[in-house]
Amino acid sequence: MLISTAYAQGTGLFDQSALVQFLPLVLIFVVFYFLLIRPQQKKQKDHRTMLDALRRGDRVVTGGGILGTVSKVTSPEEVEVDIASGVRVKVLRSTITSVLAKPDPAAAREAAKEKEGARREADKV
Repeated sequence: MLISTAYAQGTGLFDQSALVQFLPLVLIFVVFYFLLIRPQQKKQKDHRTMLDALRRGDRVVTGGGILGTVSKVTSPEEVEVDIASGVRVKVLRSTITSVLAKPDPAAAREAAKEKEGARREADKV
């Protein structure tokens, strides 16, 4: 006999040993998905949301490490950033890595009121 009986018996469609062999691969993929793929997708979504919410006055950091303030949103792809007094640079939105501080309109109004109150106090003296 040329074929052993043990080899001839393993010809079923759904062999349990094949399922047991693929189970570790499936588990590895599930672990990779939850530890690597899903967090990266969430980070990309948050970054895209941050770039879509860019407004005038936001303090930003570009990919090259340049700090600046958004002076004008010129198009969906470009933003003008003030990096120094009188120096404006056009940058691509995609090169902005983070927003440091968003201007708070309520805080700005309160600061203006305090300045006005201090100015009135100085005028009285």
